[in-house]
Amino acid sequence: MSTLYPPPLSRLYLLAFDQRYSFEHSLLGLSGPPTAKEAEAIRRMKTLIYTGFRLALRQGARRNGSGILVDEQYGTHVAAHALEDGPLLALSVEKCEQDEFDFEYGPDFGAHVETFDPAFTKVMVRYNPEGDAELNARQRERLARLTDWLQARGRRFLFELRVPPTPTQLASTRGDRERYDTELRPSLLVRAMEELQDGGVDPDVWKIEGLDRPSDCANVARQARAGGREHVSCIVVDHHTGWKRLECWLRVAGATPGFIGFSLGQTIWWNPLRALQEGKITAAEAAQRIAENYQRAHITWDKAALCSPFQGMEASSA
Repeated sequence: MSTLYPPPLSRLYLLAFDQRYSFEHSLLGLSGPPTAKEAEAIRRMKTLIYTGFRLALRQGARRNGSGILVDEQYGTHVAAHALEDGPLLALSVEKCEQDEFDFEYGPDFGAHVETFDPAFTKVMVRYNPEGDAELNARQRERLARLTDWLQARGRRFLFELRVPPTPTQLASTRGDRERYDTELRPSLLVRAMEELQDGGVDPDVWKIEGLDRPSDCANVARQARAGGREHVSCIVVDHHTGWKRLECWLRVAGATPGFIGFSLGQTIWWNPLRALQEGKITAAEAAQRIAENYQRAHITWDKAALCSPFQGMEASSA
């Protein structure tokens, strides 16, 4: 089977709203599957986020590299609009809120990808190299199969890697999650990436939860490109964080060769959608706030990249 590598990107700025659980349970407060009316409410929220994204582009956000990440369950209509409008489209193919990765549509995942023809096929995977060895092996096997399928067709693979702490790891930091993130997670990330690569899992772009130290970002980027993978890059993902820490992550990653952008979700749209639900703002105001938040992330990233001594080097691979 031949391997086709699509040309690498020099920048990637995704607005991510492929979440399903967050909309169902956190925003709507559902305890079970949504009714048809509730599902339509989620679709309207996702349409509003896309409206905010388009506003941001019209108001000056960089178009080159900008795109959206959506799911098929609630985002089919948004994906169709994106394919018409031209921004990059990334599509999720994983079942949501599972500790073990599996395909949302089982062995039919390929047909769903080809139907939408996204720029990126995305998965989110929880993988700790010191976790359950059998679970990790099953995940590697499925993800290697996805890698082979995508590479044979010249399709880009976007891989969100989360490394949740094991009970033992969390105990070693006395239950302090921030200490885990700073002291343990960076080296575990690199080990997880290496194990996945050795198991035949080869993304084009790694989505990495933010790192506080430049040396940790550099180590992750180095592992992403290890073994002749010069076409591979990394982007920053937000995960249960506020703007202050997110901007720190963006500044650190923006100055690190091998990091080409971000994929940001709830930090961008959560508060505007919540305020809309509570009747504090209109839909138009919510879309404008989403646009401003997305532009804020762009500005933070651009400032970091301009201050980097490596600024411009990544662009040569575009």
